Amino acid sequence: MKSVSVVGPAHPYRGGLASIMEILARTFAARGCRVDIKTFTLQYPQFLFPGKSQYRDDPRPADLDITRCINTVNPFNWVKVGRRLRRERPDMVIMKYWTPFMAPCFGTIARIARGNGRTRVIVQIDNVVPHEHHFIDTPFTRYFLRSVDGFVYMSQQVKNDLDAFGSRKPALFSPHPLFVNFGEAVPREEACRHLNLDPALHYSLFFGLIRDYKGLDLLLDAWKLLREKGVTGDKRLIVAGEFYAGRERYLQQIERNGLCGEVILHDRFIPDEEVRHYFSASDVLIQPYRSATQSGVTQIAYNFNLPMIVTDVGGLAEIVPHDVVGYVTDTTARSVADAVERFYTGDNAERFRRNMVTERERFSWEAMADKLEEVWRQAGGTE
Repeated sequence: MKSVSVVGPAHPYRGGLASIMEILARTFAARGCRVDIKTFTLQYPQFLFPGKSQYRDDPRPADLDITRCINTVNPFNWVKVGRRLRRERPDMVIMKYWTPFMAPCFGTIARIARGNGRTRVIVQIDNVVPHEHHFIDTPFTRYFLRSVDGFVYMSQQVKNDLDAFGSRKPALFSPHPLFVNFGEAVPREEACRHLNLDPALHYSLFFGLIRDYKGLDLLLDAWKLLREKGVTGDKRLIVAGEFYAGRERYLQQIERNGLCGEVILHDRFIPDEEVRHYFSASDVLIQPYRSATQSGVTQIAYNFNLPMIVTDVGGLAEIVPHDVVGYVTDTTARSVADAVERFYTGDNAERFRRNMVTERERFSWEAMADKLEEVWRQAGGTE
């Protein structure tokens, strides 16, 4: 029986990254593997964490073997965890990599774990180059990339960045799978009632943690243009997510643009059980990102058959084919506004929803697991 150790965020840590690692663990367990998860005792020091809480308060999943043992700022702990993995000799360690902050910790653990000659460390890599840059990014990332055996990447942009770092290790593409942990869609009127929304209105959705690179300012300027054209009479913009950037600046922009009556702000972390209501109540998801590799939010939209408007950055256009399941726009307020206006013309919403049923078939967790195993084999892993 193949043994797999998943290293990264998991319960009690909240958010999409933790969900991904838990779903991956379940996927490999369903394939007959012996699986455990090693997660953090400390993920981020509180002074480095921009949100209100790193934790969820629901019980630990009974079907997962989760051990909290990794302290990201304690080098002695990294050595201890690396030696533990080297001693346990899993066939495959699956790491998630999304920020250079994790590079010293994960890179050290990986280097030691691989010392047993059996274990291969395979990385599901979100970003090589982070969206928000710091002087430590390049040396930390280089240290990590040299510490592992192979990669599964989820957009061509990430592959290009791997190549730019000179990586020659096995690397295969697999698109971000669907999020399947948010339950089923609910009837629109029920979702509106749950969120205290008027079902007679139409809702566009901006969803997820609010960082500057995600372009909320661009969308607010686009909405102003739509308002000036008289398009937004029966339409509202829902902004749902916790601010990881300056909240006051966005509130001032909403007021300056005259949008106080048209922007519905739910500025908090949206727990898993609430997500389906936002995606069931809305007509379209808008992601006006200024930079991107890929986005887990697009996969939530696919899960709920919600059409999308995205900007043509990173790998978003790879996941959201233009005029098939939504629109791909330039990164300008005018282009985003034009796409929103076009979306609400004719039968575009229903056409996109029909197409999503077929398009979403390429985003499976089994396909992701297949690619992770293939990279493991290419890196010298044996059954």
